[in-house]
Amino acid sequence: MLCTFMLVLPPNGRAQAVAQAAPGAGPTILVVGDSLSAEYGLKRGSGWVKLMEQRLASEKIPARVVNASISGDTTSGGRSRLPALLSQHKPGVVIIELGGNDALRGLPLDMTEGNLRTMTQAAQKAGAKVLLVGMQVPPNYGSDYAAKFSGLFAKVAKDRKAALVPFLLKGVGDTDDATRLFQADRIHPNEQAHPLMLANVWPELRKLLK
Repeated sequence: MLCTFMLVLPPNGRAQAVAQAAPGAGPTILVVGDSLSAEYGLKRGSGWVKLMEQRLASEKIPARVVNASISGDTTSGGRSRLPALLSQHKPGVVIIELGGNDALRGLPLDMTEGNLRTMTQAAQKAGAKVLLVGMQVPPNYGSDYAAKFSGLFAKVAKDRKAALVPFLLKGVGDTDDATRLFQADRIHPNEQAHPLMLANVWPELRKLLK
């Protein structure tokens, strides 16, 4: 079954964007996400973005990882932040992991789609390859809404010829024993879940780095 996960703004407000830089001649990988990428509720260094950085190092793939994820962020927030991030970091790859909070707040689907499309286009115009990371919503949102929401990521990826991870929480939020992979709030994935999340992202990212 699908666990009733949601993304929320933490009590202490917006988590800071963390840059993890590994010197080298490889590309900069910019991650623009929400709490799923910002290590919300986890000890530092255990989230999937940090695990990705470690995987890059272990496979001797030169790259610099900049994690500009903020807990509670929406696609509108990401859209407003992206131009400055592109100018500052000049990434070769941009991973966009946003949209879950849009659904939580009941924002219009066409707004979410438009923001993702604008972000993807801006990153591509800046010379970066884009990896869209999709999300799904629990069944209580209604089957029609859920299908349209999950489908908008694929639609934008197809239209913009961007790479796609259909569901970041595959194997985490869609299993019969999903609760064991979530924190006590039953909202945010726990430390055990983040290697599985990286496993969903890594194959698509690796293709972009070839």
